[in-house]
Amino acid sequence: MSEWARVTPRDFRQACREGRYAGTTRGVALGYLQCNLVMIREPFAYEFLLYCQRNQRACPVLEVLDAGDPTPHLTAPGADLRTDLPRYAVYRDGRRLTDVTDASPLWQPDFVSFLIGSGIAFDQALEDAGVPTDKDRWVIRTTIPTIRAGRFHGPMVVTMRWLTPEHAIRAVQVTTRYPFNHGAPIHIGDPAAIGADLANPLVGPPVDRVRDGVVPVFWACGVTPQEAALVAGIDIMVTHAPAHGFVTDWEAKRLAIP
Repeated sequence: MSEWARVTPRDFRQACREGRYAGTTRGVALGYLQCNLVMIREPFAYEFLLYCQRNQRACPVLEVLDAGDPTPHLTAPGADLRTDLPRYAVYRDGRRLTDVTDASPLWQPDFVSFLIGSGIAFDQALEDAGVPTDKDRWVIRTTIPTIRAGRFHGPMVVTMRWLTPEHAIRAVQVTTRYPFNHGAPIHIGDPAAIGADLANPLVGPPVDRVRDGVVPVFWACGVTPQEAALVAGIDIMVTHAPAHGFVTDWEAKRLAIP
C-alpha cells in the first residue's frame, strides 16, 4: 500500500499546494471523501447547476461556493481549490488546453466552484468488501445522452472497472449505499450497448477486447461536465483532471446509506 493511502486530507492538500504531489488521487487518503471540481464564471453557474440537477447520477453536487470564494467551508475549511488538487484540466472556447498543477493564475473573481461526488470515495468500502480497486479501471466516453440545461449537454462519461462476477455483485451492493458518489453501476456487461469508446479512453490504455473471466462494470462519472464544457464552448472552465480529485476532510462513510 502506498504511503499516500494513509495520509491525512490536510497533509495531502498541503503536498499538492507545495507541488510535492501531482499524481492520481486513486488510493490516496483512503476512507475520505473525494470530489470532482468545476470552477465556472458566475454568468454560467445557474445553467451548470441546473445541468447537475438534471443529471444527478453523473453530477451529484455536494457543495457550491459563493462567487469569488475558493475555500470549501463545508467540506474542507481552510483549503484552497486553486492549489489543493494535484492536477487541473483547463477548457477555453470548446477546447481542452494543457493541464496545470496550480490554477491560481487562471482564477477569475466571479468564479463559482462546484464540488461533485467522486466514485474514488468508495474505494475503501470496496476494498473492505474484498473487491480490488488498484487496477483495471478506465474513464470512458459513451453515447448515453445527458439531459440538456441551456448550453450544457453532451454524452455521459463513465468509469469502467473489470471485475469477476463475484466481485461485480459485491460492488453493486457496496456502491448502492453511496448515492452522492454516483451510486450503483448504470450498466454491466457489453460495452457496445452504451457506446463505450474503449479504443479512446480518457484515462487508461486503449482496450481492444475484454479479458476472459471478468465483466465490465460501468458507473456514471464526474468527468461528464467536462464533456459538456467542450460542447458548450464557454470562455473558460477549470476542473479537476480526470482521476485527480479534491480530498475533503469528511470520511466517505458520512454520506453512505446505512
